[in-house]
Parts: sequence; C-alpha cells; structure tokens
Amino acid sequence: MNDTTKPRQLPLDLGHEPGYSRDDLIVSGTNMAAVDIVDRWPNWISPVVILAGPIGSGKTHLAAVWKAESNATIVDPRNIAAAAGQSGPFLIDDIGTGPIDEAGLFHLINNVRQSGSSLLMTSRNWPVNWPVTLPDLASRLKAATTVEIGEPDDMLLSGVLYKLFADRQIAVEPNVIGFLVSHIERSLSTANRVVERLDRAALEKKSRITRALAASVVTALDEGQVAFDL
Repeated sequence: MNDTTKPRQLPLDLGHEPGYSRDDLIVSGTNMAAVDIVDRWPNWISPVVILAGPIGSGKTHLAAVWKAESNATIVDPRNIAAAAGQSGPFLIDDIGTGPIDEAGLFHLINNVRQSGSSLLMTSRNWPVNWPVTLPDLASRLKAATTVEIGEPDDMLLSGVLYKLFADRQIAVEPNVIGFLVSHIERSLSTANRVVERLDRAALEKKSRITRALAASVVTALDEGQVAFDL
C-alpha cells in the first residue's frame, strides 16, 4: 500500500520570547493610566500601587518594566512573610485569585509605608474582591492606589501583533493584522499564542503568512484543535 500523504515538516522551537522592556511597551487608551503610574515611580502619591486587569491585559509586562527600573524584590503572595527584614521596593505579581498571606501582606505594607519604600501588586481582580478577612489589611488596601487596565483596544492589539511578528522577524500585510484584530479574543496572551501558531504553520507550509492562513489558524484555535490540516 502506497502512502502518498506528504509528510509534514516539523519546525524547530527556537524559543521566541516576547520582549518585556520599556521600549517594547505599546501604549493606548486602555493601559495609559497604568503606564503613566509606572513611569512616575518613585514619585507615587501612595507607596502601594495595584494594577488590576483581566488575563492578558499586559500587567506582567508593566510589572517587568517597573522591576527593571526599581530593582524590586519579587514576593510570593502565599508566603509574604518570607520578605520580612528585606528592603524594598517589592513586587507581588498576580495576587488575589488564590490564598493570600494576609498577616504577611499587612506587615509588608506597614514596612513599606514606614520605610518610605514602594510596593507594586498586579491582580486580575480589584482588591475589594480579594479573599481578605483581616479588617486591618482591608483598610490598608483601600488606601492603596488602584489603577485599572482594560482589555486591549484595536490600536493596542494591532501594535502588539505587529511587535510579536517583528520579534520573530516576520513581516505581515496589514490585512492579516486587521483580520486577527477582528477575530481573536481580545487579550495579549491570545495574540501571542496566535502568532506562535501562525509562525509554525507558515514554516510547515514553507509559505508566507496570508489572511487565508490566519483564518485557518484562528478557526483551529476556536475549535480547540491541537493540530490542523493545511
């Protein structure tokens, strides 16, 4: 029996990592306030700042920019007490969706306020929705500066897609970007996943990235396919 099916070329994973520098940051109306407060450090009105926004809204990128500027110590939200005795600034990424070391956070906030240091936290939820039962901690969180980051608008999502392709040294036509902006979930994490899949698909086909290829990849992702026929 002759198998005439053309074998797929499996592309190598070259480990393309998105850039998290300040120069890589794309600013639009949805994240402008958050970018502004990160840029204004250390001249914050409140020593504690919380960036709140949905998954994929760019909180981690902003946190990375601030960490590079402030040389902050990263703190585990489940074991904040481990930071006792350390000097700030401090960064707690993705707090509020799981268990919180409440006593540790209370003492860390007090330490930051008394020492004139800074604490940046990122969260998918507003502090009022965190699983906090300690009244004194809830009071401290109300005094923090909370800045909302919205879902990416067209301008931000387009800019991110162009940047993600450029990170992989891929040039794409505007109609491809326009199609993706109109058809993918409005999150930066989804944009990264789509670009990665498109890159692999183009390598397998040994072709450039077209609108038709983009449509195939988006459809496959929507249907939850791990692989798809090209």
